Amino acid sequence: MKNIIENHKKAAKHLEEAAKLHHEAAKHHEEGNHEKAHHSTVTAHGHTAHAVDAEKEIVKHHAVKK
Repeated sequence: MKNIIENHKKAAKHLEEAAKLHHEAAKHHEEGNHEKAHHSTVTAHGHTAHAVDAEKEIVKHHAVKK
């Protein structure tokens, strides 16, 4: 059970960080700094990928618990 709780926390942390970085990317684009926007976007994508990995573990846990 501890592992499932940690996976929920991990997914949430990574999704929150991805959201922050997407807001940052939008701001950089508005300011015309497309290189910084690119960096924020790529980093956000990495956080999203980590969140998806944690979510897969969460789904596995819930799929076997009926």
